[in-house]
Amino acid sequence: MRVLFKITRQQRHSSTRVQTYELDVDPSTTILDCLNQIKWHQDGSLAFRKNCRNTICGSCSMRINHRAALACQQNVKAELEHFHHAVVGRNPLSTEEDQDIIPVIEVAPMDNFPVIKDLVVDMDRFWQNLDQVEPYVSSAGRQLPEREFLQSPADRRKLDQTGNCILCGACYSDCNALSTNATFVGPHALAKAHRLLADTRDQATEHRLDHYNQDIQGVWGCTRCFNCNTVCPMGVAPLDQISNIKSQVLAHPPLPASRPLRHRRVLVDLVQKGGWIDERKFGLRVVGNNFKDVPGLFSLIPLAGRMLKRRKLPMTFDASTGTTEVRSLIDAVKRLKSAGDAPHTSTADTD
Repeated sequence: MRVLFKITRQQRHSSTRVQTYELDVDPSTTILDCLNQIKWHQDGSLAFRKNCRNTICGSCSMRINHRAALACQQNVKAELEHFHHAVVGRNPLSTEEDQDIIPVIEVAPMDNFPVIKDLVVDMDRFWQNLDQVEPYVSSAGRQLPEREFLQSPADRRKLDQTGNCILCGACYSDCNALSTNATFVGPHALAKAHRLLADTRDQATEHRLDHYNQDIQGVWGCTRCFNCNTVCPMGVAPLDQISNIKSQVLAHPPLPASRPLRHRRVLVDLVQKGGWIDERKFGLRVVGNNFKDVPGLFSLIPLAGRMLKRRKLPMTFDASTGTTEVRSLIDAVKRLKSAGDAPHTSTADTD
């Protein structure tokens, strides 16, 4: 079948251009093999990364039809079906009048990365952010008396999901938080971070939780957009791992009460008491830290003034209907978590 490939091309620090190539390929052909055909037979200047061609190395990650994916994992048929179901609402070439239309596959470099050339991106910050979470077993763990880091099969199975990460950069590419917050370490780093928290050989749990609790560069920078889970080619589910870290932070009272951490705790506390958030207390307890954060309190004054002017500052607070049921639900979740029977994905970290 004939397919048009629209490839976004550019040099470093230059404007982008879209170049179109036509191929006659079998529907089972992978996108990577299509790019090879273009490079070998049509345009030798096209640049992209590749290595294993078997969904192991993560080198060929790029944006295919507006989402991050591995070029060696996706084939022409699946991409055309995915794109047309999402955009057109039906299969490609499904009617007679469509038979003369050549289907299109769009390929572009990953987002949130500076482009070096064409589909090749600069991953320096990606690796630097990974290094920030100290993604290796703590040195204290090496003082164990055994000659090896022995683990039971059950303990090792806890690491299987996060251990599947091949650091392809797909989650980093499609992360909404990174596009607006340059200090956020990224879902790839936090997925690796949770692996260390789950590793029975590591003895730096408290230090790690304190480190990952750092304002919006850590777990609290996640916007919970779910993109990382959607595009991950290995089923690592970075958002789930971030939520698990948040649960451990919330369950660890000795940690410093950062503003994001206060936000979660105060939100749950106020909802438990009144069914919904008492706006009069929320800002004072979160931003003002119960009158302990003077700069934070002063930062609330302009907002309070605008709310008063527009008559949006509540003078009284009425509990919602069903407060008793809400309170019982929260109490039930807390009991489950304290008993160690909570679901794998956190319920306490509800925004």
